[in-house]
Amino acid sequence: RGATIVEFAIILPVLCVLLVGTFDLGYRSYVTSIVQGALHEASRMATVGNVPMNDIEEHVENRLHEFSRQATIVTSTQSYTDFTGVGLPEPITQDTMPTGTYNDGDCFSDINGNGEWDADRGRSGMGGSEDAVRFEVRMTYPRLFPMGGLLGWSDNVEIVQNTVLRNQPYAGRNTAAAPVVC
Repeated sequence: RGATIVEFAIILPVLCVLLVGTFDLGYRSYVTSIVQGALHEASRMATVGNVPMNDIEEHVENRLHEFSRQATIVTSTQSYTDFTGVGLPEPITQDTMPTGTYNDGDCFSDINGNGEWDADRGRSGMGGSEDAVRFEVRMTYPRLFPMGGLLGWSDNVEIVQNTVLRNQPYAGRNTAAAPVVC
């Protein structure tokens, strides 16, 4: 007589974990699409050249806080002279031992002009006319259900989205050769 109740008691926790996990992953997919949409809006606002960066960051934060008031939102912008340099280190022009990695004594092309070798050659900010600009939005929010710990997940979800667009030619392009620093 009680076999059905015992079987149901055995299956119920598994079903609950599956249901909660499905809802959590579905919500994450939804938030990812919202972050991507806000990122595309912001990048379009930025590349036409008429909107200050503070206004763009405020727009992104307002749009994303509509979905999670407890979310932490970090935006970053880096500019590159062309698409081929996005995310690449500054090139080493004269390599000393050990070779293949930057160390003291190496010479490099200081593409971003900060006087130091960087693992990412991008300059912070929006750049100039026709520069390739990389926008990144990093949103961390608490899980929808606190049961994520049962599955070995953290209590927070981090979503990182980025895109690269070219600025409109709203000013004359001025490019100079990168100095070599030794």
